[in-house]
Amino acid sequence: MFQNERIGLVLEGGGMRGVYTAGVLESFLERDIQFPYVIGVSAGACNAASYLSKQKGRNKTVNINYIRDPRYISWRNFWKNRQLFGMDFIFDELPHKLVPYDYEEFYKNPSEFVIVTTDCVTGEPVYHGKNDYGEEMLTILKASSSLPFMAPEIHFDNKILLDGGISDSIPIKKAQLDGLKKNVVVLTRNSGYLKSPSKFHFLVKRKYPKYPGLQKALMNRYKMYNETLHYLEEEETKGNIIIIRPKQPVEVGRLERDPLKLERLYEQGYHDANQMLDKIMNW
Repeated sequence: MFQNERIGLVLEGGGMRGVYTAGVLESFLERDIQFPYVIGVSAGACNAASYLSKQKGRNKTVNINYIRDPRYISWRNFWKNRQLFGMDFIFDELPHKLVPYDYEEFYKNPSEFVIVTTDCVTGEPVYHGKNDYGEEMLTILKASSSLPFMAPEIHFDNKILLDGGISDSIPIKKAQLDGLKKNVVVLTRNSGYLKSPSKFHFLVKRKYPKYPGLQKALMNRYKMYNETLHYLEEEETKGNIIIIRPKQPVEVGRLERDPLKLERLYEQGYHDANQMLDKIMNW
């Protein structure tokens, strides 16, 4: 097993684009490459959970084989439960019945696992480590993956939480603050992508009138994201990070349900990671 105590793993979210990350992590699993510190957002965090439980193939099964199941993602879910993604199906039925999650292996793994969420009241990121969520990891994963408008807020530890990508889409600075001087960063967008300002801020005010902090975070999200990309470029030039990301424009959308497109993106992630292994190992 390779495990360098000075190198962290930072995982972006991106909804169904996260299958790219799933492919990257499958490559790491096959070669028993482990990191002492993993931090993830939304889909990135969900994929990290199966990576840390060392369940080969699980991410592919969950994210691709079940994608056509209307309980996973469908407008039926939205009209019935106000959730486009079936959160109970994804975070209860799948891990406990259909594709059982190996909790024992996860908690035996010495790696720290930090999950990013957003505090609806303040609009600031909240970082949850193993000591914070304990046996409630799936609850925090659900909170980190609860997209505005598409899922209800999650209440945990006297906070009201939503998608971590709202406030810290690529948590590289948190990893560095926690002492990881070098990091492997997995992105789900190709080089050159920049986020544009939202045109629907008036809907945010209407949907979340009680949360001015959340409103501000959503309005400024594109700035935060693009500034982080600029920071990543600087850190890559300095040799402090290695970035793995799609080399071609990504055809998969956040809510993608085409298994063939998802399979291609998964394989792209697996292939891209394989090409970077020597560089990572030589680090």
